[in-house]
Amino acid sequence: MQKETHQQDKQDKSAHPTREATPDLVSIWIDGRELQAPKGTKVVDVARENGIEIPTLCYLKGVSEPGCCRVCLVEVEGARTLQASCVTPVREGMKVQTNTPRVRRARRRVIELLLTEHNQECPVCPRSETCELRKVASDVGLRRTKLPVGRRKYKIHDQNPFMIRDYNKCIKCRRCEAVCRKTQDVSALTALHRGAETVIAPAFETDPGEAACISCGQCAMSCPTGAITEREYINEVWAAVEDSAQHAVVQTAPAIQVTLGESFGMPVGTVVSGKLAAALRRIGFESVFSTEFAADLTIMEEAHELLERLEGHGKLPLISSCSPGWVKFCEHFYPEFLDNLSTCKSPQEMLGALTKTYFAEKAGLDPDVIVTVAVMPCTAKKFEAARPEMVSEGRRDVDYVLTTRELARMIRQAGVDFRNLQDEGFDNPLGISTGAGTIFAATGGVMEAAIRTAYALVEDEEMARLEFDAVRGLQGVREADVILKGRTLRIAVAHGTRNAKRLMERIKQGEEFHFLEIMGCPGGCIGGGGQPIHGTAGAEVSEEHRRKRVEALFAIDLGRELRRAHENPAVKRLYEEYLGHPGSERAKRLLHTTYTARKGYPQPDAEPTTPLHLH
Repeated sequence: MQKETHQQDKQDKSAHPTREATPDLVSIWIDGRELQAPKGTKVVDVARENGIEIPTLCYLKGVSEPGCCRVCLVEVEGARTLQASCVTPVREGMKVQTNTPRVRRARRRVIELLLTEHNQECPVCPRSETCELRKVASDVGLRRTKLPVGRRKYKIHDQNPFMIRDYNKCIKCRRCEAVCRKTQDVSALTALHRGAETVIAPAFETDPGEAACISCGQCAMSCPTGAITEREYINEVWAAVEDSAQHAVVQTAPAIQVTLGESFGMPVGTVVSGKLAAALRRIGFESVFSTEFAADLTIMEEAHELLERLEGHGKLPLISSCSPGWVKFCEHFYPEFLDNLSTCKSPQEMLGALTKTYFAEKAGLDPDVIVTVAVMPCTAKKFEAARPEMVSEGRRDVDYVLTTRELARMIRQAGVDFRNLQDEGFDNPLGISTGAGTIFAATGGVMEAAIRTAYALVEDEEMARLEFDAVRGLQGVREADVILKGRTLRIAVAHGTRNAKRLMERIKQGEEFHFLEIMGCPGGCIGGGGQPIHGTAGAEVSEEHRRKRVEALFAIDLGRELRRAHENPAVKRLYEEYLGHPGSERAKRLLHTTYTARKGYPQPDAEPTTPLHLH
């Protein structure tokens, strides 16, 4: 079936591109140890690669290297002043000391100065356990500060459903700005004002909900403090669970089962599907469903839509609409392609709509007493749930969205010993799923699941091999040619809106595709802005986390008896009993939607946006 595959050039090997090192090696000494490293490598990277830890706050390898926090100061022989190791390249014969009394005093002083501009509400801060500022302060031995806290109080920006921006905790490290610009190519954040009055914010210090922000939450992932956090709905969910007059229903995205365990000290990529279902019941949810069911349903509707468009009924390429961060990016910066977006709601919204219609009818429940909660890896899902378009039969599809981090907090609040829970399953009928629904959480997973089903529908036979390697991996853009009933279809997969922008620019220049899968976050949902935060891991380690999570998802798929969306017996029953067929009038009303053009900021040409010729 696969005819040929094209991979993007080396600079797109990940969502966080890194500089190519020169082949020349130099000899240097760090803390008396002779080491070799490629010429031009930063001192901090050489030290860390050799087990010498240097603290940083503003530095993310390949993404943010401003050298502005000065926490990584080291002593270099021959230099009159201490040097910031994150911007100092190694050279032949360089001698570096990372732990002299002078260095330790300087680091403590720097942290002390940062704390004077930081709202020190550590015990009640949502980032308390993973705050990098707090950790570095402890690591440098700072137990108390004699300097007064003298900064002015800033208004907290929380007039949106997805993000809270607290400038009182901002240390101006500019990591959020760098990730927004370099990784996502959105540039919604920038430095405003000067000196002590500087803030890192959208233009005119507007609320993120009023800016050309795609709500992806990558800024929150990169923030070392609690200056940017997801908007919590924990109290509202507890109220719904505890209200005997309401029926609290929860759904969990496929990515949660391979990331939640990290919040409880389990290795990255540990599969906790059974413990997840059990924990949700301990919290008090009356029905526990899996968003994977709706992912299978999405494939049925989207495959039908693709086949219709290939027959001339709609614009090509068809572009996936499962990622709300990508959809909002398209609305802001590529509104001319809104008709190309699939009209399918995301799996989250489909399941929410069906919970208050199909499930309510089968369970004999009044839809008005049902409260739907979605546990998602993504802050953009909070924005999506609040969209006025996401309403069915006059009711909001999803009432509250929790991130992976919020669910972990609720589990702790409930006193649940997560690691020792016995595995449980999800409830019927909206908890049955196939391996195709599982891989939705990985970049390329939607495309692979769609191909599995589209091939079966068109060719009247199953694929000999279900693993479609051409769209797997963490390269920024992957492409392939697929042959369906003698017709060659050109497909592409991109993750992270920086890579999405490159692909869209190529299409604007005239390149032809038939089907695109685009995910707004690096790696897809497994790299979402609501996933567990690992502190000072850095971009290169985060990529390793994403790889392990993806491998765990594909392992789940491989172990499933049913691996194609159209094989899901609960989905078949849904069509027989309620929807009729994919694309039916009722399916259109409940499972499909439209999107709206939004105002975008002019994009700075930080990097060329001309087409990348890959052939």
